[in-house]
Parts: sequence; structure tokens; C-alpha cells
Amino acid sequence: VCGDRNSYSKTDTDATFMRLKEDHMRNGQLKPAYNVQVGSSDQFVLGYSIHQRPGDTRCLLPHLDAVREKYGVVPKHVIADAAYGSEENYVKLEEKNISALIKYNMYDKENTRKIKKNPHHQQNWTYIKEEDVWICANGKKLIRTGTTKQITESGHTSIIYHYQCHECEGCPFRSACTTSKYGRTTQWNPVYHEQKQKVRQRLESEEGQVRYRQRKTDIESVFGQIKQNRGFRRFVLRGLQKVSIEWGLICAAHNLLKKASKDKQRSLEA
Repeated sequence: VCGDRNSYSKTDTDATFMRLKEDHMRNGQLKPAYNVQVGSSDQFVLGYSIHQRPGDTRCLLPHLDAVREKYGVVPKHVIADAAYGSEENYVKLEEKNISALIKYNMYDKENTRKIKKNPHHQQNWTYIKEEDVWICANGKKLIRTGTTKQITESGHTSIIYHYQCHECEGCPFRSACTTSKYGRTTQWNPVYHEQKQKVRQRLESEEGQVRYRQRKTDIESVFGQIKQNRGFRRFVLRGLQKVSIEWGLICAAHNLLKKASKDKQRSLEA
């Protein structure tokens, strides 16, 4: 019954236990739930999918595939928040020729003054490709000591390089740089690093900033109107198929109301 999940509800075996942002019982317990993914444009729902996993990261690619198969929608750009930022998603979207405007997990933190002015943060070091070493703030080399592989649940393999400095003894910056008695260490994923650089360039471009700001008024408004204005906060039906139908009806009603509102506005302007 569980499949690749780690839990299920006895009253709805398709539902997975998740910790919800809005807890209707207000006691912080895990609740049987579904993860709803929606794609929108101009506050109209273009497609949706229902998932049985709590995290958003691994829902992005299946959601896009489901939307393409059901509705024939293939976006040129995908704008999403940092919950969807991962090496696997960036690589797969690039293979599909889809431009990703998706923040990665540390994007906002890396843009803070504290990190930018910290000489001991890896992003402020120099990497010498020919020697495969990092140069720290004191000009010392961090040499590669090993390589590891990380394989996601979906089978994507990440290669991570590990580096260590063997010249930390007597360094005046040691107390500020590391607390390890073995010296400063760091790790680097070259593929993820390259993808993050591409994403950063898109997000910091003028077009990227405009598109990313639009995300808040677009998709957040869809969920806000459905939950707050229409009072839909819990599924009434049980089972993945029935829940998918129920959510589909909600999205159809949202689109019809949005269309009626826009038509009314145009007639008043005319």
C-alpha cells in the first residue's frame, strides 16, 4: 500500500501523512493529505496534478509531464519558488529547453551582505581549474581529497568533490574560518554550481526580475482566492482519483469566475 511512501492513512490509503501549513485542528499533528501542484498564467489555472509526497522538489517534473500529456501545455519558462530548486530539476528542464526561473535553497542567503563580505565563505574564494584546487582567504590551497556520489529517489546521480586544506596550522584566520582540528574542508558539486550560475544570471536580468515578481501575484492569488474567497480548505472526497476530480472542478470554477470577472471589467472599460 505504501509503495515508495513512508506512511498512509487507514481511512484513505492514497493519502500520505504531511505536516500542513494550515492545521485545521491547530495541534501540530501530521495529517493525511495530498500535495496539490498548479500551473497558472494571468491567474488562470493551465493545469494541475495531485501528488502523494510531502516535498515539492520531486513534484515539479512529474507535474510538467502530467500537464503536457493531459492538456498539451509545454511552457517556455517555469517560474517557481526555492522549494523546487534542485540540480535534478535544473538539468532536466535544460534538457527540455525550458528556461528555469527557480531560486535554489541558498539564493537569498548568498545575496546577503553578511555572506558577500565574509572572506571565509566558499563563494568568495578562487577556484583554479588547472590544479583543481580552491584558494582560501589566506592564499592557501584546498586540495581535493575524495569524490562521492549521491543518488536521488528518482535515480539522478550527483557527483560531489571534497577538498581539504593541510596548511591551517598557524593561520591567523583559523578561528574565524573553521573549528575543525583537521583543518578547513569544503565540498563542491560542479554540475549544480554551473546550473546555479545560470539561474542566478536569469533571475538577476531585467526580464527575469519582472517574470519572478509576477509569480507572487499569479499563482499565490490562485490559491488565495480558492482558499479564502471560496472557502475551500479541505478535500471532501477520499482517494487519489476522486480528489483529482474534486480539485479539477474547483479549478474549472475558478477559471470561469475569473473569465466572467475579466469580461465584466472589459465591458465597463468599453
